[in-house]
Amino acid sequence: MSKDFLYRLVAVSKDFAGPSETVRVLRQVDMTIDRGESLAVLGASGSGKTTLLHLLGTLDTASAGDIYLNGINLSSLGDRQRAELRNREIGFVFQFHHLLPEFSTLENVAMPAFIAGKGRSEGLKLAEEALDLVGLSHRLEYKVTTLSGGERQRAAIARAILLRPKVLLADEPTGNLDEESGARIGELLVSLNNELGMTFVVVTHNPNLAEMMHRRVELRSGELYAR
Repeated sequence: MSKDFLYRLVAVSKDFAGPSETVRVLRQVDMTIDRGESLAVLGASGSGKTTLLHLLGTLDTASAGDIYLNGINLSSLGDRQRAELRNREIGFVFQFHHLLPEFSTLENVAMPAFIAGKGRSEGLKLAEEALDLVGLSHRLEYKVTTLSGGERQRAAIARAILLRPKVLLADEPTGNLDEESGARIGELLVSLNNELGMTFVVVTHNPNLAEMMHRRVELRSGELYAR
């Protein structure tokens, strides 16, 4: 690994309070993630993959240790600062697309721009550019309910890259798709990683998708291992 890392995790642990005892989901995780690399995080259900992604995305905070994003210690930020950082620096793609059925594909993709305070015309222009990148320029005005599963996930990816964040975090992005559609989404992620130079962290059970990434790690009972 080079020293040009986007993320640095130092002895990161995460605990959750259970009904009778505290459960440690992540255990003393140390890792760095380079700028522009693509990383697959594998592991069995319950191994801590999604928890790790939530910590990287500032959706949750570590119980112990430190996470640095672009040199900023995330534990030093308040809730509002984390929210602003999320909107500016981090894109998210989930297994389910979370698109709003009452809006067009273009409007759905433009939402992060509107949240960031950009005007409607600028937001829609950015959305049109992002949809062109993912091969959906012919579906701009379509309601998302008319899109196929693969097209909806492409729209979700376009929304995630709209503001050109430093990192895209994807949680099982092919988990709700058939094999062919999943392969196309994997190819799209590789293409965008190369074209935009954006860091990609992908949590997946899909070995074919994992093999497309530059590097693979595995979580086993909350501990991190190289693959």
